[in-house]
Amino acid sequence: MTYTGDVRVGGPADVRELSALTISKLAVGPYDNNAYLVRCNETGDGVLIDAAADADRLLALIGDRPISKIVTTHRHHDHWQALERVAGVTGAAVVAHPLDAPELPVPVEQEVEHGDGVTVGVVSLEVIHLRGHTPGSIALHYPGHLFTGDSLFPGGVGNTEKDPKRFEQLFTDVSERIFNRLPDDTWVYPGHGKDTTLGAERPSLPEWRARGW
Repeated sequence: MTYTGDVRVGGPADVRELSALTISKLAVGPYDNNAYLVRCNETGDGVLIDAAADADRLLALIGDRPISKIVTTHRHHDHWQALERVAGVTGAAVVAHPLDAPELPVPVEQEVEHGDGVTVGVVSLEVIHLRGHTPGSIALHYPGHLFTGDSLFPGGVGNTEKDPKRFEQLFTDVSERIFNRLPDDTWVYPGHGKDTTLGAERPSLPEWRARGW
């Protein structure tokens, strides 16, 4: 089956096999959040990105293979409702940016800044700090693949609540730290809804700036 990234709450995960990693996308919870399980094909180690909701379904997705970390992309509660339970069952270290870490329901064992790496077995995911949706929002980048939380979606950047300063900050970070340095074929895995690519979104950047959201 070809990966599409089209998933629905209650439905199965969509799985993408890469040479070094396997990515599983699952839709969970009342806000249709996306949770991503990223596994190193060489070692079997896993990282869960956003233990958003439906702990039982996330634990079933993880199965009996270990995960070493749970990354929370930002502080909003819909992205961590299952964090305490999944972390407790798996023993995985909780990872977040220090500006959002105090808002999480469990202690953050690994605080990460812009440019840091999150290891998955023998693979490293680059941390990209994207300020604006929340102060400590982060994306995770593996060449050709970008997990953006709620900072970048098909059709625009994340919600900045009509605050022009927050929008300008997020738009600038997304432009400079993502679009200016990553190629068009980079696949975007957002915190809600369908996936996209940077190439599909790049022509709309002037429109996003002009509208201010």
